[in-house]
Amino acid sequence: MIRVFMASWPLLLGMLMLMIGNGIQGTLLGIRGNLEGFTTQQMSIVMSAYFLGFLFGSRMAPELIRRVGHVRVFAALGSMISAVLVMYAAVPDWIVWSVLRVLIGFCFAGVYVTAESWLNNTATNETRGQTLSLYMIVQMIGIISAQGILNLADPAGFLLFVIPSVLVSLAFAPILLSINPAPSFASTKRMSFAELYAISPLGVVGIFLMGGVFAALFGMAAVWGGIAGLSVLEITAFVAAIYFGGLVFQYPIGWISDRMDRRQLIMIVAAVGAVACVVATLAPLGFSLLLGVAMVIGGISNPLYSLLLAYTNDYLAHDDMAAASGGLLFVNGLGAVVGPLIIGWIMSIVGPSGFFLYIGVLCALLSGYSVWRMSRRPAPAVADTGSFTAVTPGTTAVAYEAVIEAQADEDSR
Repeated sequence: MIRVFMASWPLLLGMLMLMIGNGIQGTLLGIRGNLEGFTTQQMSIVMSAYFLGFLFGSRMAPELIRRVGHVRVFAALGSMISAVLVMYAAVPDWIVWSVLRVLIGFCFAGVYVTAESWLNNTATNETRGQTLSLYMIVQMIGIISAQGILNLADPAGFLLFVIPSVLVSLAFAPILLSINPAPSFASTKRMSFAELYAISPLGVVGIFLMGGVFAALFGMAAVWGGIAGLSVLEITAFVAAIYFGGLVFQYPIGWISDRMDRRQLIMIVAAVGAVACVVATLAPLGFSLLLGVAMVIGGISNPLYSLLLAYTNDYLAHDDMAAASGGLLFVNGLGAVVGPLIIGWIMSIVGPSGFFLYIGVLCALLSGYSVWRMSRRPAPAVADTGSFTAVTPGTTAVAYEAVIEAQADEDSR
């Protein structure tokens, strides 16, 4: 692992600073929006806009890179991100914020595609799995660290918007000064949604539901905290607990998934998330217990995403996995776009409890659908399934295709 880190540390350092910047703006806008008097539904549109931009950016970035090259795309999108982060504070209007969120979502998707292609190019067949694991850990640590930085200044001021802008600008130095030319993007055949659903109904439905959960956690957790009357310190601790749970529980759940019917594990894990949300919805919780609920929700959502991808791959030939990945990531993106709009509407009707109610319903639907799918066809033998590899919902198709290669390498040993 140390050798892998030494080979790719400039890229990982750059990605760490990028994730800190993205983590700051995601939570900060939720807090600042409440201070500006934006309604819950207005903030839900602002948060949804990021995922809309990310959805289109992840589809269009490869074509941009083919036309003008990795370095130009990376530098141009990075400069735009840095500018947008400052514009939030300069123009505190929810409509302007929505437009800026579409733009910054598009730019972050392009930056991630470029960085992940370089990262994948630095890895060998023997180190690809460890490299991806380090990449996921760096992503989580970046977002968790961002929550601590948010307590360094007043969210009503300008400084907290300048800090991520500077971090994003600095992030490109270690990456651009150390990378080798990335490989060209090969055109991948597309798989229709109908074909994908016929192969794995649970995978498609589950990925869509988890897109809604991820958008709620990444986009609306800070909005919920403001409505619930939490302080800035409490909101940032709540968001950090979500991602800490995802980091801690990813690997134990993955280890179990390689040893049993993945549908059963999906059912159990989703049910645990639903129960935790029911408790948070109905019972008055102290802040310490609230952090525990956040850890549980984060601890089930990230592993569930990886579980659903691994389960879908169990029914695919290796040559079809890359084609399927594009469809699955698009389905996840659709869920992420719709998620904040629905949760904003629910919270505007029932209040802060709508946050946990929404996530709990999605987890319950996934658990119930898993039970129904187990009655429709037998599970593949455990010996015939691929190995689990941790993936975060914010990764692009480039990272996911690298995961496929890492799984193939692991399964061939």
